[in-house]
Order: sequence, then structure tokens, then C-alpha cells
Amino acid sequence: MNQSRKWWILSVTSLGSLLSALNFSTLIIALPDLLKGLHASLLQAMWVMLSYMVAQTVMVLMAGSLADRFGRKRIYIAGMLLFTVISLASGFADDAPLLIILRILQGIGGAMVMANSTAIVADAFPREELGKALGVNIMVVAVGQIIGPVLGGWLTTAFGWEWTFWFNVPFGVIGVVWGIMVMGVKDDKIAAPKTGGLDRGGVITYVISITGLLIALTWGPIQSWTSSVVWISGAAFVVLFPVFLICERKHPNALLHLPLFTNRIFSFGIVSATLNAIARMAVMFMLIFYFQGALEKDALVAGIMTIPLAAGMLVVSPLAGSLGDKYGETMPATLGLLLSIFGLAGLALDTGLSTPFWHLAVYMTIISIGSGLFNSPNSSSIMNAAGAKYRGEASGIRSLTTNMGMMLSIAFSMPIVTHSIPHEAMLAIFSGTQVGMNGDKSSLGGFITGLHAVFWFMAALMALATVMSYLRSNKRSQALGQSVHPK
Repeated sequence: MNQSRKWWILSVTSLGSLLSALNFSTLIIALPDLLKGLHASLLQAMWVMLSYMVAQTVMVLMAGSLADRFGRKRIYIAGMLLFTVISLASGFADDAPLLIILRILQGIGGAMVMANSTAIVADAFPREELGKALGVNIMVVAVGQIIGPVLGGWLTTAFGWEWTFWFNVPFGVIGVVWGIMVMGVKDDKIAAPKTGGLDRGGVITYVISITGLLIALTWGPIQSWTSSVVWISGAAFVVLFPVFLICERKHPNALLHLPLFTNRIFSFGIVSATLNAIARMAVMFMLIFYFQGALEKDALVAGIMTIPLAAGMLVVSPLAGSLGDKYGETMPATLGLLLSIFGLAGLALDTGLSTPFWHLAVYMTIISIGSGLFNSPNSSSIMNAAGAKYRGEASGIRSLTTNMGMMLSIAFSMPIVTHSIPHEAMLAIFSGTQVGMNGDKSSLGGFITGLHAVFWFMAALMALATVMSYLRSNKRSQALGQSVHPK
């Protein structure tokens, strides 16, 4: 490939990554104004935010798998176009249920972008440069996380919540046009279609079972674990997910290529990424409650105070990718997870009502540097292990399990928060419509104790991720120089 063209392709996927990061961080700041403007309930406001993530998580595996068959660039650009059109429509929504439906469609577009971004980069760059390229993508995500709260606060204050959606439109149009100009819509190599047609049984059982799991994981902590919605959704997952796996073992054109998981480099990298996602999202989730509830900061200030969680990634990610390209992915990825353990232990030991912010900033920065060291080498390892034929599917699996980890972090963390904070107050604090505890100081001691428990639990998960990352390959040179391609 032309040396300059691969970097232009990286600019296309980086723009998609930036929009994805801004989509979450700007909207969470706009929730209070959105809630008032649409006369929505707190639960509806929460689902405006979560519906995107649920839809994206459900669809991302399917988008990656279909892209291996029909073309990654084509699916990526179609996803960017869908995301842009729905962003435009979302700003005109006049009630919360309609906006939730639009967010589901926006999540499908986001899944088409997310599932193929890493695979397109892996196709464009040789394996000895892949880590560096993915590091640039992750650096851009960090930029989005840093500027998102400030941008969301400014747009909402100056123009209204609608502009947190409309802001995406011009950049989405640029992304579509730029993508067509730089990449085109045709892939050089697309997996040859097999006999047996589309895996309809796999698609149906996958969508229903994974949707059931995600609804149970989000409905339970936000509303009630004893709700019939949780039990029915959970039962759908328990019954249908094994059926999905059976379909995938038998179908010649399976949605999920199960032999990928027999590759230790691939499977251990996926598990490590999932555990890292659980811990990292839990830290952000709990610190938002800490800043807004315990320290009585408003949503914008709380968002700005979490910037150290992204700052280290901004600096370290490209360097980590280059280290992985040169010395093998196992070393920097494992070191990053190990470093995150120390940051989590610091938060667990030192977070209190009178803790100086610079202490917290140091611990968050350590976790952020650890994430920067881990993410790009780990993603490179997963892509190289899957091989060119299954890169789209591998990228979809990585995105699916990472998003699933973020959902699990909410399920793990929320019960501890609700144990010490009244349920309605918890929803109000997280949505930004309430600052502080409204004079209820009795809950603070239990909340801080629970906060420490979450941080220690996440440190334990990170220790398990560290072991899994280290065990992915006994010899780093093998991880660098040899891919294991499933038959």
C-alpha cells in the first residue's frame, strides 16, 4: 500500500473514534437540560443514554461478521452515514420515547463504525506498524474524553441540548465524504461466501439472548433486580445463548467463528480487555457519584475532574503501540494492567471526603497511563492473532466484550451505591439533576465505605487481567512473529 495512503485511512477511522467518544461524554453533561426540555422522567433520561450503548453492544458483533463477507469499508461508511442522519433527527425529537428509539438507531450506526474501525486499520498497516497506528486511534478517543465534558457544557449552555446531537452532523458528513475519497467502498479481500446462506438461526438467537442479557444488566441496578423485566430478559439469555452456540458450531457460514477462541493469544487478549473495561468504567462511574454526590460538584465540573482518567492515554497510547510493534505486545499490555492495579489501590486507600484532589488526580493518571499501555498493544495482538480473514469479526468481538464489560461494571457498582444512597437520589445525581445529598449526611459514610469496596474489587479483577495478559504467550517473540490462524 502507498505509504501516505495508510495514514489517510487512519485519519478516517480516527474521526469515527473521536465522534464515538464525544457522543457519550457530551450527552451526559446535557442530561439535565434534556430532561427539562422533553419533560422526561429520570428513568427516561437514563435510557436516552443507555439505549445507545445497548444497541451498539448487541449489533457490533453482527456488523463485524457481516463486514468480513460484504466489505469492511462499505459497512463502515454506511454506519457513519446512519449515525449522522440519526444525529440530525435526534435534535428534533419532541419527547423522550422518540429520542430513545432514535438513540437505538444511532447505536446501530455506531456499531457499524466501531466494529470495522480496528479491522480497517489492521488491513491498511503492516503488523510491525499496527500497534503504533492503533495507538493513534486510542489517543484520539482520549482527546474526545477530555474535551467532551467542556464541549457538552458549552453547547448546552449556549445553544441547548439539541446541539449535542447536531454537533455530530457536519463532522459525520466530513467523515462520510472523506472516507469515500480516501478508502472507497470496495475491499480488496472479502471472505468467499460459503454454502448454507445467512446464519438466520444464529442471528435471531444472538440478538434475542444478548439483548435479554443487556436489559437485565441495566434494568436491574437502575430500577429493580426483582422486576419481571429482569427475570424474563435473563431467562431469554439463559435459554437462547446455548442455542446460539449450537447454531454457530453447526452452520457453515456462522456469525461467530468459535475456533477463534481456541487461539490462546486471541482469547486471553479478549478476556483481559473485558476485565479492564469493567474496572475502568467502574472507576469513572463511581467517581462521578463521588464528585457530584459527596463533594457536591455540578455535572460539568465533575466531568472536568475526571479528565486525568484520559490524560495518560493521550500521551502514552502511541508510545505503547510502538513498544508492542518492536518488542511484542505482551510486555507493554501486561505492564499497563499492573500499573492500573496500583492506581486502583491508591483510590481504595485514600479516597475520602477531605482527600486533596491532586491525590485523586495522581491515582487517576496512573490508571490512565496503564490503560494507554494496555489498549493498543492488546488490540494489535488480537487483530494479528485473528488473521486477515477474520479481522472484522475479531474487531466486533473485542468491541462486544468491551461494551459488555462496561455494562457489567454498572451492574457491579450500582448495588453498592444504592445501598447507601436513596434510589431516586442516586438517579438524580448520576443524571446531573441533583448536586449533593440534599442535606442527607448520614449516607456519606456508607457511600465512602462502598466506594473503597468497589475499588478493591476492581483491583482484584485487574490482577486477574494481568495474569491472563501475561499467559497469552510464553514467548514474546512468538507473539510478535507468528499468528495462529484458525482453520
